[in-house]
Amino acid sequence: MVPAILGKKIGMTQVFDPSGERVPVTIVQAGPCIILQVKRADGPDGYSSVQLGFEDAKPHRATLPEIGHARKAKTAPKRFVREVRLSEPTDKTVGDMITVEIFSENDVKYVDVVGTSRGKGFQGSMKRHGYGGQSRTHGVERKHRAPGSIGGYASNLGTSGGIKKGKPMAGHTGHERCTARCQALLGVDPEHHMLLIEGGLPGPKNGFVIVRKSKTRA
Repeated sequence: MVPAILGKKIGMTQVFDPSGERVPVTIVQAGPCIILQVKRADGPDGYSSVQLGFEDAKPHRATLPEIGHARKAKTAPKRFVREVRLSEPTDKTVGDMITVEIFSENDVKYVDVVGTSRGKGFQGSMKRHGYGGQSRTHGVERKHRAPGSIGGYASNLGTSGGIKKGKPMAGHTGHERCTARCQALLGVDPEHHMLLIEGGLPGPKNGFVIVRKSKTRA
C-alpha cells in the first residue's frame, strides 16, 4: 500500500539538525485513519484504492448515507474522507486502522502534502496575478495599478472586441487545492500520532491535509 494518511495542521515550530542549524517545521496530527472502503482492479470499479476517514463527526452533522457507509466499518461518520489510489492491490480490509507508523515502516524520507490554501477574498488584478504595474514617472496617467486594456479587436481578430476567455482580471483569490512537494519528513511520533514536516504547508491552522509518500523523490 502507498504510504498515505489524512490529518490536520497543528502549527509550526522549529527543530535543530545535528549541525546545529535551525529548521522550521510544521506539526501535523496524522491519523489514526480508518479504512471505509476498498476498491480492487478486478472489481466493478476497475482500479485499486482505499477510502480513508479521519476525525469523528457529530452525528447530527452527518447525513444518513454517511452514517450507513461508516457503519460498514463499525465506526462513526468522519469529518474528512478521501480516496487514495493504489498502483497494486492491497491486503487491507474495511475497518483496518492506518497510523503514522506506515511512514517509518516504509522508511519514507520525503512526502507530498495536499491541502487547501488560505482564502484571501476578492482581490485586484495586481495582487491576484502578480502584475508589476506601470511606472510612476512624468507622463504616466493615474494608471499605476490598473490592469490595462481588457478588450481590443487586434487580439480578437474577427471575433469582435469582447474580452478573451481566461483574461486575468480581479476576482476571488486563494482557497484552492495545492500540493507542497518533496517536503522532508523529519520526525514520526507514533505515540501522539504526529508528523514533523520541514517548511510551511498549505492551508490554515487546523486545516485538513493529505500526506503521502513523495512521487518524485525517494
